[in-house]
Amino acid sequence: MALIVEGKLVEDRWIALGDEAPLPGGDPIIVSLARWRTERDELVGRGGPLGIRLHSDESPAQIADDLKHFELVALEFPAFRDGRAYSYARLLRERYGFGGEVRAVGDVLLEQLLFMHRCGFNAFEISSEHPVDDWVTATSEIGVWYQPTGDGRETIMAMRRARG
Repeated sequence: MALIVEGKLVEDRWIALGDEAPLPGGDPIIVSLARWRTERDELVGRGGPLGIRLHSDESPAQIADDLKHFELVALEFPAFRDGRAYSYARLLRERYGFGGEVRAVGDVLLEQLLFMHRCGFNAFEISSEHPVDDWVTATSEIGVWYQPTGDGRETIMAMRRARG
């Protein structure tokens, strides 16, 4: 699995920790919402970078008050037809002001990368032999937008108004 962060291929430094796995020292770890709920104080006290993985039926509203503890929120796409993580990414960025890494995991399709990025994702676990080339292709296919999002790209309506 390749990891693209901010458009670059990177080595994944994060350890996805199972609910029963022992806590490592200061390594960056990603835990489930269930583990966060049961071991919150211990996870906060360990001092290493902390991330959380939310399943598609786990809203970020459940961790909104705790976002200051996380450097990464991984949002799961269990199937391409389940788009709840798009909404969750927007909520994290626009409502909750989360500035850390928002990672797309699971059934992440190349055809959806640009739309995920527009919703607030900045990291993507993808299956690809040429991940950077695929990223460039996916993010350069469309250049005109109807819907506004938090990514700052101008919509077609704004362009029309600007022309007078």
